[in-house]
Amino acid sequence: MSAVIKRLPNLITILRIAGASGLIFTKSFSTNFYALYTFCGISDVLDGAIARLCKATSELGAKLDSAADLLFYGIMLIKLFPVMWAVLPEEIWRLVAAVILMRLITYTMSAVKYHQFSARHTRMNKISGLAIFTIPYVIHHPFAVPVCFAIAVIAGIASLEEMIFLYRKREERNIPVE
Repeated sequence: MSAVIKRLPNLITILRIAGASGLIFTKSFSTNFYALYTFCGISDVLDGAIARLCKATSELGAKLDSAADLLFYGIMLIKLFPVMWAVLPEEIWRLVAAVILMRLITYTMSAVKYHQFSARHTRMNKISGLAIFTIPYVIHHPFAVPVCFAIAVIAGIASLEEMIFLYRKREERNIPVE
């Protein structure tokens, strides 16, 4: 396989980092925002799929992907939080706080137990990520509250699953999930 194809997943991830950075300079919920936002989502799916397909997975690629995810979610928090805060009721925010607390406990316990950050790419985490990704597309619609409640529940289930995996033996924890 050519060296260019082996580098393609990392190039896509780098483009996602650039796209996420560009979101800072776009007006939230504008056409340009949705174009960049959608590009970031598609590229997030493509980089990993192409890396697995081309057998081009690497530790660098995994770290780049995590950095791109953190940057993207950080920027989305800045851009979307004010709107979400105004639209969503307190009950959803309590559920979101519980999900975040579960994640923080899991990541902290992983760091203590294994001396490294650990986040699994389980099916439930992928479903949760896709569900969370839909929020900007639905937040201004009348059905935003029940959809966001369902998304928070899905994220909670994914977080609980992540906690369960933490307590398994290390060998079992590292089995890749497609």
